[in-house]
Amino acid sequence: MQYIDEFRDKEKIVSLVNRIHFESKKPMRIMEVCGGHTMAIQRFGIPGLLPGHINLVSGPGCPVCVTDRAFIDKAIAFSRLPDVIIATYGDLIRVPGSSSTLDKEKALGADIRIVFSILDALTLAKRNKHKKIVFLGIGFETTAPGTAAGIVKAQMAGLFNFFVFSAHKIMPPPMAALIDQGVKIDGYLGPGHVSTVTGSAMYHFIPEKYKLGVVISGFEPLDILQSIYMLVLQHESNHPKVEIQYSRVVKPEGNTKALELLDEVFTLDNDWWRGLGVLPKSGLKIHEKYAEFDAEKMIPVEVEPTREDKGCICGSILKGVASPADCKLFKKACTPSDPVGACMVSSEGACAAHFRFQKS
Repeated sequence: MQYIDEFRDKEKIVSLVNRIHFESKKPMRIMEVCGGHTMAIQRFGIPGLLPGHINLVSGPGCPVCVTDRAFIDKAIAFSRLPDVIIATYGDLIRVPGSSSTLDKEKALGADIRIVFSILDALTLAKRNKHKKIVFLGIGFETTAPGTAAGIVKAQMAGLFNFFVFSAHKIMPPPMAALIDQGVKIDGYLGPGHVSTVTGSAMYHFIPEKYKLGVVISGFEPLDILQSIYMLVLQHESNHPKVEIQYSRVVKPEGNTKALELLDEVFTLDNDWWRGLGVLPKSGLKIHEKYAEFDAEKMIPVEVEPTREDKGCICGSILKGVASPADCKLFKKACTPSDPVGACMVSSEGACAAHFRFQKS
């Protein structure tokens, strides 16, 4: 299969669904930890194709959703400085801080630019030498190598008016924390894009320590259904392991050049995850030898006290112990046009996916 249509072939989908129904006997709770999977599962109606005893739940796979509100508050504080230009991906613009958003600050006159890559931010630094360009680095192992490459390029080009405010995180710690904190999981749908960089070895501790399977999945209907089928076979045979379904993209060794860049530029540090709290060595902070590009260290700023919205249950949804429908604000006070929490803002958020694709 080489073309998208083949990954959406109705006959193949029906055949695979029938095999899942035939093989699956035991109740099973499968968690995806990738926002792309969350959106695809809802878009293609995957839950409705499965036996009733297989439950798909969303985990902490949306980078914007798991990021601390304090990060947004500090980004807003940076944007209020007269000599700063904020460069950010578009999905951060509308994420609520304690009292504002980057979108509102832009409307009030802050210089905030939406960029498509860190290269755009570097171009801003070249063209605005009298300004401090602060790039908001967010995402898991998928986007972190790009940020690392940007920092290296900035050093080589002598762009010392370029800074990164890093909220980059890595996936294994939350996957372990969910199980340690007692969340019921019978298998993980492994993130495809993250694994393109990391490879599959970083998941081996999950079947070894927790006796749960991980299948790294692609994003088309047949990808997801085949991955679920592989997890079902593992679960029924009590033989958990790490498997790569998305083999046309993901290799066991990952992308060695990207991994070398991560090791060069970043160091692991404790970081806060919405729903899970502070997880040891789960965040990527800028290494001391690149400290001159670290916005946190180089640009002092006063930040307002962070306040969480008490009505939002985004943390519980990211932890897999609640669904969007359980939230009293869902589709009422919280909508994509007027979001209360990050899970409704991001295109990869569970609330946004359920709002868009679930009719009931």
